[in-house]
Amino acid sequence: MSRKSDAPRPQTREDRLKAALKANLGRRKAQARNKAQASAADQAADTSAPKKE
Repeated sequence: MSRKSDAPRPQTREDRLKAALKANLGRRKAQARNKAQASAADQAADTSAPKKE
């Protein structure tokens, strides 16, 4: 005998969109951080290595 109130309520469209937006923003921030770190590492490597002519 299971009561209906024990079953999880299906998410509303707004809840699903909110969760998707939050996940997307987290991925974009992570990508931006990785890109910034890679760019900083490239610049550091460029300035520390002597230029070949």
